[in-house]
Amino acid sequence: MVESAIQNTVEVGTLSEQVFRALQASIVEGKLLPGSKISEPELAKIYGISRGPLREALHRLEGQRLLVRIPHVGARVVSLTPAELLELYEVRESLEGMACRLAAQRMSESAIDELREVLAAHERDESFQAGINYVQQEGDFDFHYRIIQGSGNKTLMKLLCDELYHLVRMYRIRFSATPNRPQQAFTEHYRILDAIANRDGELAELLMRRHIAKSRRNIERHYAASAN
Repeated sequence: MVESAIQNTVEVGTLSEQVFRALQASIVEGKLLPGSKISEPELAKIYGISRGPLREALHRLEGQRLLVRIPHVGARVVSLTPAELLELYEVRESLEGMACRLAAQRMSESAIDELREVLAAHERDESFQAGINYVQQEGDFDFHYRIIQGSGNKTLMKLLCDELYHLVRMYRIRFSATPNRPQQAFTEHYRILDAIANRDGELAELLMRRHIAKSRRNIERHYAASAN
C-alpha cells in the first residue's frame, strides 16, 4: 500500500513538498516497487491535500523520471526494461567519465579533501562494514554527485545531478548489495579519487568508465541469471 510505504518519510515544508519528498524517497529506496500504481484519490485522502498541489508534486516526480503516466491507467512508478537500464548505464559511463576528467582539472584542493572525507564516512557505515551493501547518501554525501559538481560543467550537472540523478540512484541502491561488489566499488572510488588528486584527468576518466562498466556487467549478469 502507498500509505504504509510513505507514512514515515514525510518532511517539513509545504504540503505539496511533503508529498513530493515522501514519494521520491519511497521510490528511490524501493519502498514503492517499480510499476506500482499511484492513486491520486488515495494520496489526497492520506495527506488531506487538494488535487492541484498533489498534481504539482506528481509532475515534479515525472520530471525526475520516477513516475510515468500511462493513458487510461494513470501514474505508475517507473520500471525500466533491462535494455533501457543498460542504456542508462552506457550514458552514465560516458558522461561521468567526462565529468571525472574535468574534475581532475578543475576541483579545488579543498573540494578534493572534502571528497576524501566523504569516502572516510562511507567506510565507517555499519552496513558497509558488515559487507551488506554500499549505499551512499544523496547529494553532497554521494561520491558520484560530488565529482559531477566538481566538473564545473553546468550541462553535465543538469543532466546527472538533476534530470537523471534520482532515477540512477534508485537502481544504484537496488543493486548495491551484489555479492563482493560493495568493497570492490569502494576500492575503485579511492583509485578514482587518487587520480583526481594527482590531476591525471585521463586516468580518472578511464577508472570511472571502468567502475560504471563493472556495475553494468553486474546488472547484465543479474538479468541473465533471472532468465534462466
